[in-house]
Amino acid sequence: MNRRTLLKLVGVSVAAEGLAIACGGAAAPSPSPAATTAATTAATVAASPKPTGRISIYSALNESTNNQLFAAFTTATGVQVDVLPLAAAGELQTRITAEKASPKADIFVGGSSEFHDPLGKQGLLEPYVSPGAKDLKPEFKDANGNWTGWYTGIFGFISNNDRLAKEVGGKKPATWDDLLDAAWKGKLVMPDPIKTGGGYIFIATQIFRFNKDEAKAMAYMKALHPQIAQYVATSPGALTLIDQGQFVGCPNWAHDILTEKSKGNPIDLSIPTDTGFEVGAVSIVKGSKNLPASKAFIDWVLTPEAGALNVKLSNRGSTIPSIAPAPGSPTLAQVKLVNYDRAWATDNKDRILKLWQSTVGLS
Repeated sequence: MNRRTLLKLVGVSVAAEGLAIACGGAAAPSPSPAATTAATTAATVAASPKPTGRISIYSALNESTNNQLFAAFTTATGVQVDVLPLAAAGELQTRITAEKASPKADIFVGGSSEFHDPLGKQGLLEPYVSPGAKDLKPEFKDANGNWTGWYTGIFGFISNNDRLAKEVGGKKPATWDDLLDAAWKGKLVMPDPIKTGGGYIFIATQIFRFNKDEAKAMAYMKALHPQIAQYVATSPGALTLIDQGQFVGCPNWAHDILTEKSKGNPIDLSIPTDTGFEVGAVSIVKGSKNLPASKAFIDWVLTPEAGALNVKLSNRGSTIPSIAPAPGSPTLAQVKLVNYDRAWATDNKDRILKLWQSTVGLS
């Protein structure tokens, strides 16, 4: 197009605009700054590459939850998952610490925040604040973004119906002190406090029950020790022993007990007064080899769809306020909780576990 032709076209355009104004019309308005910004943002989002590839997940969730939850994530995002399923969060924490020079995991999911928080303080987690975390209560997320709480669990008690009736008079414990009755001697199992979140939270619950009087709490744990036949390496493993009738009862997670009961196992759930609870967390391991896909996993876990799926699969509570609890599942508002100081429990975990070991003679 030569210069003369271009000038003619410009002149026609200006004349047409003037004619429109003269006839009472208006020139097309220029986009507002806000509209321009929104359009630019939308274009940027549209242009952002979709996370691809694979991520490796270290999971403290049970197997049925692992399989369906991660499959749903892959369906939603296309990101493939390799999973190391170890139901003991303490073992996963130890593994991530040991691998710090050459991380093997991208994601650490499940287990109470007490096992994620120390990793963050050691610089072994990648801080990330997901948009989905904005509506969560402050106690359900780390202020520095090292971990995010996406479910809750209440500590309860599982009992084998047949053995409870025959050997303990059919009476479920209404308080944790009831387990000190001589009828329970050698008939309980418990998740190992060194390896499991449940075991440690049980000890911390006793400390808070006695208003942080560690001497009284340790005296309780020492009196309880003869009642316990085994400290089991995983919480699900302890439940299996009660399902099978090998022992009468076990302090354990209410949601997992409900899941076992739904399978038709001859067990029941009770919630002793002054109990504790967990905030189940998810975090990104520092040195993740696929950071975009790892962030996509955090984002997805915090969606209502993923939260509702987890409730359906596991009977856990959700940290997302809009998600209803599972049918028959106790909620934090329905049970009598101790004043659980999660930051204190986290900061003092190593010391308390050593104190417990020496108290009961396992050190």
